[in-house]
Amino acid sequence: MTHPASRSESVLKALRLFRRQLWQYRLPVSFILGAIALFAVLMSPVLSAPPAPPPPPTVQVQPSNPQLGDTLSVVIQGNSSANPTIVFNQKPYTAFPLGANRYRALLPTTPQFSAGRQPIQVTIDGMVKELAVQLRDRTFPTQSIWLGDGGGPDGTDHEFDRVDAFKALVTPNKLWNGAFRRPATGEVTSVYGVRRYYNGEFAEDYYHRGVDYAGEVGSAIVAPAGGKVVLVGRVADGFEIHGNTVGVDHGQGVLSIFIHLSRIDVKEGDAVQAGQTLGGIGSTGAATGPHLHWGLYVNGLSVDPVPWREIGFE
Repeated sequence: MTHPASRSESVLKALRLFRRQLWQYRLPVSFILGAIALFAVLMSPVLSAPPAPPPPPTVQVQPSNPQLGDTLSVVIQGNSSANPTIVFNQKPYTAFPLGANRYRALLPTTPQFSAGRQPIQVTIDGMVKELAVQLRDRTFPTQSIWLGDGGGPDGTDHEFDRVDAFKALVTPNKLWNGAFRRPATGEVTSVYGVRRYYNGEFAEDYYHRGVDYAGEVGSAIVAPAGGKVVLVGRVADGFEIHGNTVGVDHGQGVLSIFIHLSRIDVKEGDAVQAGQTLGGIGSTGAATGPHLHWGLYVNGLSVDPVPWREIGFE
């Protein structure tokens, strides 16, 4: 390739020669103008080809055949100056970076969703992509609970305010790693999604928001995954329904709540690792006997913990 400086010197020599010939031979005006245009092109810098446009974003949803109660993982591949956003079930969600121009949002479903086609709208750098998933129906068992004439405790404003604020947390850092562990060793006595009759009357807006494990009073409860303790509530502080409670933030809208504890072995602000003891099984609050209730929340809604234990969400 000719160096730009060498090319400039050659062009200038040609110009000087052209001027002498122009004077000697009285060349036509049209020839002169054409020559000037040619020299202008030769002297202009070489234009580089415009950069290729970035490829359009791609979106992948897992699991491919979800059912009511599942957590949907939406992975977006594409360049973006800000975190992409997703609208699902008329609610916005934020996708968090995974690295290498990849982002992921976790979308909750519950037994109260409608089975069938569920649209998902993804917006990345102003581009909107529309897709949908088919959400399979699911049959949930029913239970009858008798609470006596009083109907059990009503709970306190302090209790509800603390728990509601906990469930609304969405922090940006992912603190878990791999599939979740079992938080207790006892037998499962109530699965996720159970519908209930209370004193013979069906609770339309109720479903069991977690998994119950049997166990002796005081037997260990462990963290199913890494996280940070952000909620400690006690019966003495007005936790009449939940009883002694521990809430762990796993990050990116994923939260675990453990209720009815006999004792609490952690404090708010503690960082915990998977398998670390949080407290002991009990029957505090609105409980018919000693057991652990573990609830798993994703972006404010209670989801089935089983897929998180079987396959995990990385």
